Amino acid sequence: MVSSNANALGIIFPNSYDNLVPELAGLRLMASIPFAGRYRIIDFILSSMVNCGIDNVSMVVRENYHSLMDHLGSGREWDLTRKNGGLNIIPPYSERNIKVYNGRVEALASILSFLKKQKEKYVVMSDANIAVNFDFNALLEAHIESGADVTIAYTEDEIPQGLMQSNDIRDQYYTFTIEDGRIKKIYMNSKAPGVQNLSMNIYVLNREQFVDQINRAYVRGYTHFERDVLAPQLKKYNIRAFKYEGYRARICDMKSYFDENMRLLEDENLEALFGGNQIYTKIRDDNPTRYINGSKANNVLVADGCVIEGEVENSILFRGVKVGKGAKVKNCILMQDTEVSENADMEYVITDKNVRIGGGKRLKGNDSFPVYVAKNRTV
Repeated sequence: MVSSNANALGIIFPNSYDNLVPELAGLRLMASIPFAGRYRIIDFILSSMVNCGIDNVSMVVRENYHSLMDHLGSGREWDLTRKNGGLNIIPPYSERNIKVYNGRVEALASILSFLKKQKEKYVVMSDANIAVNFDFNALLEAHIESGADVTIAYTEDEIPQGLMQSNDIRDQYYTFTIEDGRIKKIYMNSKAPGVQNLSMNIYVLNREQFVDQINRAYVRGYTHFERDVLAPQLKKYNIRAFKYEGYRARICDMKSYFDENMRLLEDENLEALFGGNQIYTKIRDDNPTRYINGSKANNVLVADGCVIEGEVENSILFRGVKVGKGAKVKNCILMQDTEVSENADMEYVITDKNVRIGGGKRLKGNDSFPVYVAKNRTV
């Protein structure tokens, strides 16, 4: 793990886009959604920051943050248990002037006093709806070399259907017109077809200038940083774009969650996401997975602690999953401690944590509409 200070502090918004996946984020937030067998979505951005030497990270949460606090703990797995800096989770009402925020400006205004006291020169901000092994040092270097006031990371992608179909004003997304690396226009919730310059909602800014911008925006009653602060000042400020071309998994709805997990069954995608810097997560001491005589497994991603007695194909099994004798699991995502009883038959199913599928039960969805079984349910 890199221990050098990147002269930047990190701010993460774990609740962004919760409403896109209400099934998975009903009792947790977007950042806490399990992904890729043993991780949570937050692990990727947080590990990327730590790997680039950012050791002062604050998370401004809005609601349903208990699962996030349980997962992150003191930040020990990410080497963020420190006297100075480290991991700082800021819930609403933790101080007199902190409230449940509606937009990024309100969230940041609630921690202005904290930001003013910090020593780092730069601020790196990010949401937590994208699983990505991101090089924040490359972003910082590009920002410094260009002399930009703000640098925003983006990808060249078609706008996901899940984003375009959202009716919640908090689920805003942004596309850009870019000329010579400079952002000339910001579009909010564009429906344009084809490949667009789609924001990753990852930003780097000078801390002192940033504090001044947020202070002035909050006094004027603004709520959204991109819409109310950046977009009207594109001519005044040098706001530049940083193109990211690496592997990314953007979670926008249940279908994208299912598809992005399934993509990791292909070796090249798994290597692209995990082949760079290490991704850290909460440690759960468990036995290696056991494959009992007579079991079959084909093209699977299986975490530790599982016991396989039946047949598993094209599926992702999180920690502690049990598949009983005679059971068939195909094209499924089974989260932690799911138990599939004997002779059950499952295809295109997503189970949340601690689900029990009864003996002989049949559950079948399809690739465009997988069946979802909520946490702690018995079928």
